[in-house]
Amino acid sequence: MGLTLTNVDVVYAGVIQVLRSVSIEVPDGSLVVLLGSNGAGKTTTLKAISGLLATDHGEVVSGQILLDGQDIRHADAAAIFGRGVVQVLEGRKVLEHLTVEQNLMVGAHLRSDRKAVKDDLDRIFGYFPRLPDLMSRTAGYLSGGEMQMLLVGRALMARPRILILDEPSMGLAPILVEQLFETIARIRREEGLTILMVEQNARAAVRQCDYGYVMEAGRIVLHGTREQLESNQDVKEFYLGFSGAEGRERFRNIKHYRRRKRWLG
Repeated sequence: MGLTLTNVDVVYAGVIQVLRSVSIEVPDGSLVVLLGSNGAGKTTTLKAISGLLATDHGEVVSGQILLDGQDIRHADAAAIFGRGVVQVLEGRKVLEHLTVEQNLMVGAHLRSDRKAVKDDLDRIFGYFPRLPDLMSRTAGYLSGGEMQMLLVGRALMARPRILILDEPSMGLAPILVEQLFETIARIRREEGLTILMVEQNARAAVRQCDYGYVMEAGRIVLHGTREQLESNQDVKEFYLGFSGAEGRERFRNIKHYRRRKRWLG
């Protein structure tokens, strides 16, 4: 059945409303992307799903967050994790004083099937061939790209049903971004994973997604399939950018014209 948010409102410290009637569907086996500028409410949406709002004094005050038809909006983070919803947080949050191997094993800390854990580790090495050479390395000394490989690998060790990625390409060189998204697409294809992704690199994210949502000021203002997003003039101008002759013409006319986002009325 997947994950569904219906008219979700989130308030911080009892007074600051950040999300307003947010509705999102993430069907089983799909890759859904959430786009928006900084401060739009994207990370808050992910934390609402993962049960992590309380650490920031946030709360879902209305609406529903359904996982396979069961409302999880008041469940704690451990219970949601136990049901297979695993989030890779933004900011490369490795356990920096532990080794790469220890970090990976943290992802499997609730599992008792040791043989399957070993098999999963070998499978993750297939996705990230660099990791076997780093197993004894202290995680805090890895490069940004290596940390991101480690974090996705650690999440996969938990055998997630739904993988949530928050800005996975942040700070990475363009070639690493391309490799990362190719690997995410392969993981999704081979594992049958459901993936919800927040990503600033809209062009790369939309290229891989089945469906996408655009968020501004805590609201969903536009949504559609990959094809609909790629062909939408507002999405192209504000998130995907123009290229080629079209881009040069835009740049030439930028002083005289600026498209107003249609969703602002």
